[in-house]
Amino acid sequence: MDHLAGDDFNDLMTKQPILVTGATGKTGSRVLTLLRTQGAPVRVASRAGEPRFDWLDRATWDSALDGVKAVYLVPVDGELLTRPFVERAVELGIERIVLLSGRGVEVPGYSGEASIAGATHIDGESAVRDSGVAWTILRPAWFAQNFSEGIFLDAILAGELRLPAGDGAVSFVDAGDIARVAVAALTEEGHDGQTYELSGTQALTIAQAVAEISGATGRDIRYVPLSPEDFVAELTGRGWAAAEAEDYAEAVSPIRRGMDSHLSDGVARALGRQPRDFTDYVKASVGAWRE
Repeated sequence: MDHLAGDDFNDLMTKQPILVTGATGKTGSRVLTLLRTQGAPVRVASRAGEPRFDWLDRATWDSALDGVKAVYLVPVDGELLTRPFVERAVELGIERIVLLSGRGVEVPGYSGEASIAGATHIDGESAVRDSGVAWTILRPAWFAQNFSEGIFLDAILAGELRLPAGDGAVSFVDAGDIARVAVAALTEEGHDGQTYELSGTQALTIAQAVAEISGATGRDIRYVPLSPEDFVAELTGRGWAAAEAEDYAEAVSPIRRGMDSHLSDGVARALGRQPRDFTDYVKASVGAWRE
């Protein structure tokens, strides 16, 4: 697609709705709020929305895409649906795609051969690059909000986070920064064809991250490193399906193998400022860990 001229770009962004998928998730909900704050027309893609959208029901795709020129695309892990969705979106007139991908897509050995999420991101990025329309790809590190809104929250509240992450470090990125980069790519010029690797300002081990939360809340919270085998056994003992437990362990394995500690410059390149620091995130999120 030819690069849009300034007036054409502004007309596109102010008059045509932007479709936001994953609108109840950590980044999608923030993208939705930021777009609405800017006064941009938005359409929420959800099973409870109007029109209804369900990733697993292709009959709902067309009505969600009708009249839309830009989309924030949050794929479904474990499903290879990004490519057919992108192809249909282009057929219906989409002109701009901002894809939430994942770290390590181009790093050999980052994800295991059986990684479901890895396959989703690899095929999704390929589909977007081949789409023929303007695109931007976001590759975030682990979300800081996993501690306050996501998969680690219950363990933090219980006082003990048990993971097969060893002493590997992670450059946690704030979900708010991911959303701001996404909105910039959806509403501003200059982001076409960019792949933004997104991280925070420092790499912390899980033990260090948990210690920051413990210090900020005054609660006794600790990290317990487990072997992958013990971790899977614990989860299956609590009723998890074996495949899901193994997928979780595989998702954590890059941390243990030292592959998530590097810092990335995507936030600075996209927004012209440094990412939010993990310490600032913790200070702002203390309420999530009050019992």
